[in-house]
Amino acid sequence: MASLFVIQGPDQGKRFQLAGETVTLGRDKSNAVQLADHEVSRRHAELHLSDSGYELVDLDSSNGTFVNGRRVTRQPLSSGDRIQTGRSLLIFTVATPGEHEAPENIDIVGRDELASESRIVRSVASEEGSRLFRPGVGEESPWLARARSNLEVMYHTALATSHTLDIGQLLRRIMELVFEWVEADRGCIMLVDPETDELAPAVRRNRPGVQVDQRMVISRTILDYVMQQREGVLTSDASEDDRWDAAGSIMTLGIREAICVPMQGRYGIVGVIYIDTYTPPGDRIGPARNHFQEDHLKLMVAIGHQAALAIEDTRYYSAMVQAERLAAIGQTIASLSHHIKNILQGIRGGSYLIEEGLKEHEWEPVEKGWSIVERNQDRISNLVMDMLSYSKDRKPEIAAADLNEVVADVIGLLQSRAAGQQTQLVWNPGSELPQLYFDEAGIHRAVLNVVTNALDACEQAPQRKVEVATRYDAGQQAALIVVKDSGVGIEEEDLVRIFSPFESRKGQRGTGLGLPVSRKILREHEGDIEVTSSPGAGACFTLRLPLLAPRAPS
Repeated sequence: MASLFVIQGPDQGKRFQLAGETVTLGRDKSNAVQLADHEVSRRHAELHLSDSGYELVDLDSSNGTFVNGRRVTRQPLSSGDRIQTGRSLLIFTVATPGEHEAPENIDIVGRDELASESRIVRSVASEEGSRLFRPGVGEESPWLARARSNLEVMYHTALATSHTLDIGQLLRRIMELVFEWVEADRGCIMLVDPETDELAPAVRRNRPGVQVDQRMVISRTILDYVMQQREGVLTSDASEDDRWDAAGSIMTLGIREAICVPMQGRYGIVGVIYIDTYTPPGDRIGPARNHFQEDHLKLMVAIGHQAALAIEDTRYYSAMVQAERLAAIGQTIASLSHHIKNILQGIRGGSYLIEEGLKEHEWEPVEKGWSIVERNQDRISNLVMDMLSYSKDRKPEIAAADLNEVVADVIGLLQSRAAGQQTQLVWNPGSELPQLYFDEAGIHRAVLNVVTNALDACEQAPQRKVEVATRYDAGQQAALIVVKDSGVGIEEEDLVRIFSPFESRKGQRGTGLGLPVSRKILREHEGDIEVTSSPGAGACFTLRLPLLAPRAPS
């Protein structure tokens, strides 16, 4: 299956699956790939499927279509090609099965089976990797010293770019490494703004103890050359280099030496790294020592490429997170809309009965309607409370409390409901519970949700019984609340989903938040909920509440 993934532009994070022999791309809503980019034409391009794959055809668009940085009218696409339309950058991918051996042919043997044949001789931490190529006595040579030094720099660069997903932190670490290995006075990293395609400063660094101007001025001449030619430059005396305009800005800045390299990634240039040694105009006397060599330029080009790859990976990851977040928000809104719609229908029905009863001066329909309204008020109240409990990070208010009293209050609240549905609700309090410290309101809500679910599960069962008990487990150093029902049970494939939000098997009566909220409350107390069940044999929920020390009031 082929797809287009937007990594830059207004639709960043969206993925479009390509289906059919002809797929249109553009700004108009009739396109299968619709982009909210005002620089994209209404019908910008088409993708045609043939035996050899997809071919991209530009439909005489205003701003053109670019594949891998080159403007095209027709272009066969390969997996990994980058497509630029307006301000949007899309990656074309094709999932093709690889020719690999089946993973079932791999065996992991026991600890003792190959003990005589294999043993660990030496272990190396990742931090030690950069020290593995130190030469011995008599092995030193200028070439080997440069190679070893460059390898160590690239090793540290790879470590720095792999340990963070924060671009700002990553860029600061890159500049630290540059200053450790290159004798520069000043340096900065500039990134390309996706909206304007202009370079904008992101990180600046000065060598400690070096007297420099408060404001750093960078030559537009150098930046334009690096961005247009996609190559790094080293300049030590601008007046001797015919690539620079003698009347341009570089001649007046007092720069003795400068290195500027592109941050070239897989899909284009994301920015530049710029370093220099600085001498103010008038302070330069006699010939200057060259701080930068060609090896420094090559090393800086490699560092720029490594940093660009890390930035692209971070942006790609951010786009994926944004896509997942938007999908989660859409799912949440759809679920809440469904539940609220059902509640409003109940309130509307109750209100209709009340209105008709008042018109006819009959109290029976009024009482019936008011009962319906009250039940739906409780439902919407429970929904709002569950939403607040689930979405809000909170620290429980830990205080001394009696667990048996809390559970007994829940049983008292639900006895009338159990009697109404002809379910036997049995309460067996533990007699030897130690002094417990917990958030009384939170645990009350967690137990209420679980016992309510147990009663719901018994409504369609021939034998309707719910047993609630408390006891102390000395081995786990925890108090246990056990809720066992004789209901319809839970299918094995549903056991892993019952604690996911908005997963409900109750139809219109459930919100799908009760069990997730209960588990969240128990985990805030460093505990958890365990469940065992099988279809037709009921379910058993065990709420584990560890012994917590008392806390001072916040």
